[in-house]
Amino acid sequence: MGGEAGSAAAVGFEGRVKNLGLVFEDQHKGSYSSGETVAGHVLLEAAEPVALCALRLEAHGRATAAWGPGAGAAAPATRAEVEYLNVRLSLREPPPGEGILLLQSGKHEFPFSFQLPSEPLVTSFTGKYGSIQYCVSAVLERPKAPAQSVKRELQVISHIDVNTPALLTPVLKTQEKMVGCWFFTSGPVSLSAKIERKGYCNGEAIPIYAEIENCSSRLIVPKAAIFQTQTYLANGKTKTVRHMVANVRGNHIASGNTDTWNGKTLKIPPVTPSILDCCIIRVDYSLAVYIHIPGAKKLMIELPLVIGTIPYNGFGSRNSSLTSQFSMDMSWLTLTLPEQPEAPPNYADVISEEEFPGRVLPYPRPTNCEGEACCHMCACIQEFRFWPPPLYSEYFPVMYSMHVEHYGLPFKVFYVVMEYRELKPPTGIY
Repeated sequence: MGGEAGSAAAVGFEGRVKNLGLVFEDQHKGSYSSGETVAGHVLLEAAEPVALCALRLEAHGRATAAWGPGAGAAAPATRAEVEYLNVRLSLREPPPGEGILLLQSGKHEFPFSFQLPSEPLVTSFTGKYGSIQYCVSAVLERPKAPAQSVKRELQVISHIDVNTPALLTPVLKTQEKMVGCWFFTSGPVSLSAKIERKGYCNGEAIPIYAEIENCSSRLIVPKAAIFQTQTYLANGKTKTVRHMVANVRGNHIASGNTDTWNGKTLKIPPVTPSILDCCIIRVDYSLAVYIHIPGAKKLMIELPLVIGTIPYNGFGSRNSSLTSQFSMDMSWLTLTLPEQPEAPPNYADVISEEEFPGRVLPYPRPTNCEGEACCHMCACIQEFRFWPPPLYSEYFPVMYSMHVEHYGLPFKVFYVVMEYRELKPPTGIY
């Protein structure tokens, strides 16, 4: 598409126009969407001066569905057409009052730019009984020769976001089939299948969850496949084309056994995204989980599938629903919690009046002790009873030592006591 310039042979006067080409500005852009700008250049190379009446650019886009009674029919008996794009731009024309413009020999470049309609455009597609095509053409009109043109296809895509709530909903179906007929039935085969969401993109692997129970006397084989269904409508008639685009196979299940698919994956190959907004051409997808039963019609469950273009971002409706449910369930807390929580009580309010005011020490500390503690260790411990709790940042470790006797032998014992400043403890929230 836009990577190389198109060319057309000169018509009329031999050798006067060597090449006529069309190049898109962004040569690496794979597709365009509604509202985007299409820009590029028309290239013309003349071997000698060329007389032209006009050089114009045309852009067209339409969907066509058609089929006939046979290959030899001159025109299809059934046909429908819908137009999506029609743009005409003049790139070069003669001055007013003059019918011909003389273009000198050599290479000439004519830039162009136009904007696609803001209304949603249908994705480009080519099928068995119809197509949706967009193209850009450069047309050179000369006075004594047929019009000369070059055309390039324009790939258009209609984006489908798989993160919409409708495409994030899980899909689950269950079905059962009795194997055999009349009095020769051998037992039922049951199938239950589920996918986590309805929307996926090209290249994604679909985890399939299924439970299969074989109560028949046959050896069965579970399988899964992605089917594409093309539907064409014209003159009140319908044509349908259905084919498989990917499949996966499970293990054999003997009679009386069960099997579980706990996320068996099936990768989506590169396919056309779902086309759901065209009135004459529709492209749908489905995930079929089915069981092949020898000597009987297969048991099948089809789960609807939408192939989008904007991939899953990881924040599904399940997370949203859980969040909303949690908010709803916990809303009763707002009825019981005060707007501003109360401060904790003062330390003096939680101890008895007999203990706090005096802070009586049962073992008073002597005043003549210097450097080392010369009293009983319990006296030092009792000194800190009923003190208010300190601030977090205002405590200091202090090492003490004391002499004790054990079995008549003197020992020097070292111990650490956290001494605090005499500050009022905080009464607010810690």
